[in-house]
Amino acid sequence: MSHSKKRAWIGVLFALPAILGLVILKIYPIIASGFYSLTEYHITDSPEWVGFENYKNLFSDPLFIKSFSNTMYYLVLLVPLGLVVGICLALLLVKDIKGISFFRSMVYLPSIVPVYAFATVALWFFNPYFGLVNGLLARVGINGPLWIADESWVKFTLVLAAQWGAGPTALLFMASMKDIPRELYEAATLDGANAWQKFWRITFPFISPVTLYYLITSSIQALQFFDMPNIMTGGGPNNASLSLGMYIYRNAFRYTNMGYASAMSWIIFIIALILSFVLFRTSMKWVFYGE
Repeated sequence: MSHSKKRAWIGVLFALPAILGLVILKIYPIIASGFYSLTEYHITDSPEWVGFENYKNLFSDPLFIKSFSNTMYYLVLLVPLGLVVGICLALLLVKDIKGISFFRSMVYLPSIVPVYAFATVALWFFNPYFGLVNGLLARVGINGPLWIADESWVKFTLVLAAQWGAGPTALLFMASMKDIPRELYEAATLDGANAWQKFWRITFPFISPVTLYYLITSSIQALQFFDMPNIMTGGGPNNASLSLGMYIYRNAFRYTNMGYASAMSWIIFIIALILSFVLFRTSMKWVFYGE
């Protein structure tokens, strides 16, 4: 065996654990769920081929339609709101002031708190009767809503609560902003540019690659929104906060209807694929990679 082939085999050997993990934990489940989505499968029985029957049944299932519309609501609000919060925090954290390392740590700290612990705190924040938020609103003469106990407010409450984990996004944008040459801002100041013009003409183009990354990953996460609504509301009241991820979980592990759950998983997968494709295709017009 030649020296170059030997080196290649050694490389493959080192990469083998990662390749096996990818095949066993990622590729195989995707292929298997695609097969099960075309079957009637209840774990204890052998899969029975039904073709596209599961997909047809989805569109006559009121709970699927409800959970689908709720998930679209989460997607439309969570992603842009998270972007605004992340960029605003990054603009504050990028400043070179005394003790900034402490504030950066404090912004990141909530993201390492287990979601169950945070959800418990958020339940107290948004408690309609003795919660912190309604207590503060009452001080300025505003009667706060019922938040998670109100069908019309529960999804918005979950979106607000989810911003608690904006720290990693903020640090990502901050790292990108620190690479922007200071001379550009100095030149813009001499030309009389205001703060918004500096952000839109200088800052945003430089952080656009990170923005693209954020939009893709956060859209996928929003489509899989599960932890917060499952812990805080269990999908209630009256399924007003039920997400597709929760409905898949119910069908897969509560009703053991794996075929039906796999069909819903593929709906999420296809939407995520289309969104990612659109973002990548349009990114050529608004993402700046430098020279």
